[in-house]
Amino acid sequence: MNKLRRVMFAMLVTVANVSYAELSQHELETFNHEPEVIRSLLLRAVDAEHDVKNVDSDWQAARFYCQASRLGSAEAQFRLGMLYASGKGVPANRDLAAAMFATASLQGHYESQKMLETVELSMVDLPPCVLAEVEPEKAPLEHAHVATIDQYVAGLPKDKRWILHLVDTISAWYKVDAKLVLSIISVESNFVTTAQSNQQAQGLMQLIPDTADRFNVKNAFNASQNIKGGVAYLRWLLAYFKGDVALAVAAYNAGEGSVNKYNGIPPFPETRQYVKKVQARYPVKNHSFDGTITEPSPIFKRRG
Repeated sequence: MNKLRRVMFAMLVTVANVSYAELSQHELETFNHEPEVIRSLLLRAVDAEHDVKNVDSDWQAARFYCQASRLGSAEAQFRLGMLYASGKGVPANRDLAAAMFATASLQGHYESQKMLETVELSMVDLPPCVLAEVEPEKAPLEHAHVATIDQYVAGLPKDKRWILHLVDTISAWYKVDAKLVLSIISVESNFVTTAQSNQQAQGLMQLIPDTADRFNVKNAFNASQNIKGGVAYLRWLLAYFKGDVALAVAAYNAGEGSVNKYNGIPPFPETRQYVKKVQARYPVKNHSFDGTITEPSPIFKRRG
């Protein structure tokens, strides 16, 4: 029976277009113990959260978490609470977040119990989408699919917060703003150290093999090596594009060659959506840079 459950789970992961690498071991075990209908909803929600092409990705995830919450899933209730806590996809509402954490805690959900230590519980109803078969309210348009990096980081579970200290340390070495690095990590991998894309981008900052080789990263799944390589590349891009954050971020996604070719942000929907997501979390247009690292992009000569 356990073998059959694993096979069925693998099929669900494939259908939902979620890579095993995007799920932690804890998530795999948690999802595998859910009934099939809930497991499917959770996988679809995770898939939505990783869809950088969809401006409503976080709201779509909230829809699936609402459905699974109505079916009694403590994991879905916790994840919906996290969305309300950070304002991702749905309006930020600490009371509704606390209500969801409290509901999941009654089922013994450990992360929810820990989150209740950080929010003040008040007597409020659950979100309408949990009480009835209705759509969740969308976040205001300007925050429809992202939260600021401060909001995002505030909602990180404790078992991922060690990454913040690592980013702070390494970013300081390379003189790159840690908030920019965290914003890129949040969009690239959602802080999953084992994340791997279909294009073989790996780890927290989703380094492709060529970039890993370029910046001497031997093991892209090692968090420290991955962040060092990603931040070193980001520092180079900031120098190459003379501190223009949008161009550097676009190049991080599509490569500096593509940015040069199109004389700006490439017209690829994925890249444009990627830049929007990072900029919404890190709304800074210009970053300091070290002009001795590299010659600037030819874009600036063409612009005069």
